[in-house]
Amino acid sequence: MVTTLKSGTSWDDAWQRCLTVAPEAFREDRVLNLWNGTWHADGRALPATSPVDGSPIAGPPRLDADTAHGAVRAALDQHRAWRHIALPERRARVAATLDALTQHRELLALLLVWEIGKPWRLATADVDRAIDGVRWYVDNIDDMLGDRAPLDGPVSNIASWNYPMSVLVHAMLVQALAGNAVIAKTPTDGGVACLTLASALAAREGLPFTLVSGSGGELSQALVRAPEIGCVSFVGGRDTGAAVATAVADLGKRHILEQEGLNTWGFWNFSDWDKLTATVPKLFDYGKQRCTAYPRFVVQRDSFDAFLDAYLPAVRSLRIGHPLAVDDPQDPYPQLDFGPLINAAKAKELTDQVSEAIGRGAVPLHRSAPDPDRFLPGQDTSAYVHPVTLLGPPASSPLHHAEPFGPVDTIVLVDTEAELLAAMNASNGALVASLSTDDEATFARLAPQIRAFKVGQGGPRSRGDREELFGGFGASWRGAFVGGELLVRAVTQGPAGERLPGNFPAYTTTPEV
Repeated sequence: MVTTLKSGTSWDDAWQRCLTVAPEAFREDRVLNLWNGTWHADGRALPATSPVDGSPIAGPPRLDADTAHGAVRAALDQHRAWRHIALPERRARVAATLDALTQHRELLALLLVWEIGKPWRLATADVDRAIDGVRWYVDNIDDMLGDRAPLDGPVSNIASWNYPMSVLVHAMLVQALAGNAVIAKTPTDGGVACLTLASALAAREGLPFTLVSGSGGELSQALVRAPEIGCVSFVGGRDTGAAVATAVADLGKRHILEQEGLNTWGFWNFSDWDKLTATVPKLFDYGKQRCTAYPRFVVQRDSFDAFLDAYLPAVRSLRIGHPLAVDDPQDPYPQLDFGPLINAAKAKELTDQVSEAIGRGAVPLHRSAPDPDRFLPGQDTSAYVHPVTLLGPPASSPLHHAEPFGPVDTIVLVDTEAELLAAMNASNGALVASLSTDDEATFARLAPQIRAFKVGQGGPRSRGDREELFGGFGASWRGAFVGGELLVRAVTQGPAGERLPGNFPAYTTTPEV
């Protein structure tokens, strides 16, 4: 049984390093908000606990609506100055920020472990993807911008907690590189210290960043509806996203709204099952708390036994535990597929949904048990959920039509191609989907009927951040598509009458890109 934390990785160790690296942004008892180019000890600092073991960590310093409006007005002043900074200077400052992020890579990753429960491998990957991704934009920004101009106001970012660096910080740096001031709201559920450190490093290089905390309901008037805002970038759930979509549509405001969808993987007349066995563990990275995770498998009934023979050994091999628990303090980081969910409340919600689905007829095919050797003695494990696989979730269950955002897989059996498509399109639009079939003609015929933005052939599809564009179908996306040059186009102004590629309310179909 593991008995201790890896040397130098406690929350207190991380916090003291934050105080040393960025004393302007941290106090002994709280993090600060950044607006008008200054760090402010305003807002009510809420208590927070780590999903890793329930121990106290830094909570968000939540602002009230009036202060948030003041921060937005100050960001507009920053924007008006920054948009006139020459591109070579902007590029140099963003590059310097990337160098600073690289210097403090391990601390940023350690904060992600404690704040959102990422295993070390995935936490460092999140930091590295942010740095490497933005370097690509730094190297290519001249051709992407051309004669394009910054927006008339700052970009407001409201993002989910699961990828603070590779999604949120990545977007913020590209937006600033393109000539915009940037506002970001720290996610309510986690990541405030990591984002504060990253923003402090950016602010030192003169980037026009604003970082505020608060409830979405109280701050939405300022961060979404305020006339000073030039663009709203949102990543999150459909309920909140729908309210944001209504607001930006009413105001005619530029927007990029990525929302959840039930990503599905279908199997029809398929035989290469060894490939599935090798792929399944990768699908559980970060406990499927990803917008491109695959929680639903739609399987031809005649192949169900072959599917299980391939799937079950793989899911039984998954390693779940405390991301920093080791036998000896000098041991390397634990090699895990995932650790806790974002918090104990989410773990209970998902566990209750599983119990409810079974009570209404779903068949439990697999339920993993905790391995005590992967946890510290007596630690709080209330945020951990171990893999569960259910056959036939009832139509009345959220697990039938909504993304669980956790390590719960569901399987639906079908007998016809029509049933296959209906089951794969259960959530009215998704970001990604995959179809495995031995017949190329079958894939070519069925793939266009699957309502996902990207459809993989025999393998999972990724979000894509560089050469490949990204968007969604149906209720999974609203507004401009992003990725590569399109990410820059989404936050800049082009020729008069320009029509950005995307899922806009007035569009009846996805425009060609």
